[in-house]
Amino acid sequence: MKIPHPLLADEGGSVAQKYGVWVEKTSPSGKTYWGVARTTFIIDEQGIVAKVFPKVQAKGHSAEVLSALK
Repeated sequence: MKIPHPLLADEGGSVAQKYGVWVEKTSPSGKTYWGVARTTFIIDEQGIVAKVFPKVQAKGHSAEVLSALK
């Protein structure tokens, strides 16, 4: 199956930093570390961010995104 759009591998984290999702987190044990805040961005045909879903939870999220795209 061919995916009809390009995918991004942000190996250095530069895109995550530009979008503000590279954040300091705290583990349940209290240790701090850096990681990606789960966030979905819908970007329109002109490259403008049309909608942001912060603090994404997997359950039900796909339906939420599909609804926003309609």
